[in-house]
Amino acid sequence: MSFSYSYSFAPSRLCVEATYEMDHVISEFADRIRKAGAERTPLRIQGSGSKDFYGAALKGAVLSTTGYTGIVDYEPTELVLTARAGTPLRELESALAERGQMFAFEPPHFGAGATLGGCIASGFSGPRRAAAGSARDFVLGVRMLNAQGDDLQFGGRVMKNVAGFDVSRLMAGSCGTLGLMLDVSLKVLPRPASEATLRYQLSETAAIRCMNEWAGLPIPITATCWFDGTLTIRLSGATSAVTAARAKLGGDDVADSDTFWIAVREHTLPAFQGTLWRLSVKSSAPPLGLSRRQIVEWNGGLRWLAEDIDEQEVREAAKRAGGHATLFRGGDHSNGIFQLDSGVLALHRRVKAALDPQGIFGPGRLHPDF
Repeated sequence: MSFSYSYSFAPSRLCVEATYEMDHVISEFADRIRKAGAERTPLRIQGSGSKDFYGAALKGAVLSTTGYTGIVDYEPTELVLTARAGTPLRELESALAERGQMFAFEPPHFGAGATLGGCIASGFSGPRRAAAGSARDFVLGVRMLNAQGDDLQFGGRVMKNVAGFDVSRLMAGSCGTLGLMLDVSLKVLPRPASEATLRYQLSETAAIRCMNEWAGLPIPITATCWFDGTLTIRLSGATSAVTAARAKLGGDDVADSDTFWIAVREHTLPAFQGTLWRLSVKSSAPPLGLSRRQIVEWNGGLRWLAEDIDEQEVREAAKRAGGHATLFRGGDHSNGIFQLDSGVLALHRRVKAALDPQGIFGPGRLHPDF
């Protein structure tokens, strides 16, 4: 049994009962973690399972967060929201929309039951990332259980509240391998007053050039996407700024733009289907010439290749373009989804050893060796 309730700050019997119930859930989490540590048995932290496709391995008994839900605190005037890890993203986005606010990094759901914990643990960001920042950039604080079942808190509820190593942001992208997130505090932003989406028929080379040129101008571009000879951009901001940018850039208006950007965010476009590689490269890098089935986002800095092609070829191409490649979905994960150099790998091992010395949280998820 769990409670999910709206942002009401006046004490009530419901709030007291909900807090008591959640404390009991945390106690059960801690007991399971301590037992797993004592027995050296792995645990796999999971919300709805919408991100289970991501990672090299899924090992261990499931430790579900779906019973740990609810908004802990929401201060619209302060642009800060704190919620429990098992809270569905759709509920949080609905609460924010009521106050004209949003998660600025536009997190992908990849499933109807996507949770806040999965959102931060995966570290995924959507089309707005190049303009607004990544999921990690908006994490203010985290409450978590470590491998000993200790209840720890890092960061806080303001941007300048961290001294020393920022463990709260380290949890973003950790895929549940460092500890069990309980509560997450996030910075939110107002929704833009106006938006417009424009479309152009351009080659990949021309589209990359335009995206980089426009990124250096005072134009309110908040999303870009090129595939199949078509560049689509989104403008967001004050009505006057959006109107002026439309007049400057030309292009064809896209009527049902929300549907299009959701399809980009959720990877429901046909060009995303199949084995999917994610290449983070220099935004100005020329076309990679690896596959006909590709999508270019984030002003050219993100290239998706939806084709089962040679792993080494993809990784070398990404390196030549000033970045790295990740096997995002499908394909053979036995060699891991990342290719880490010796220095980065050593740092990963040290962080893992510090926070999860028994190696019980998601072994092999991010790298075959730990």
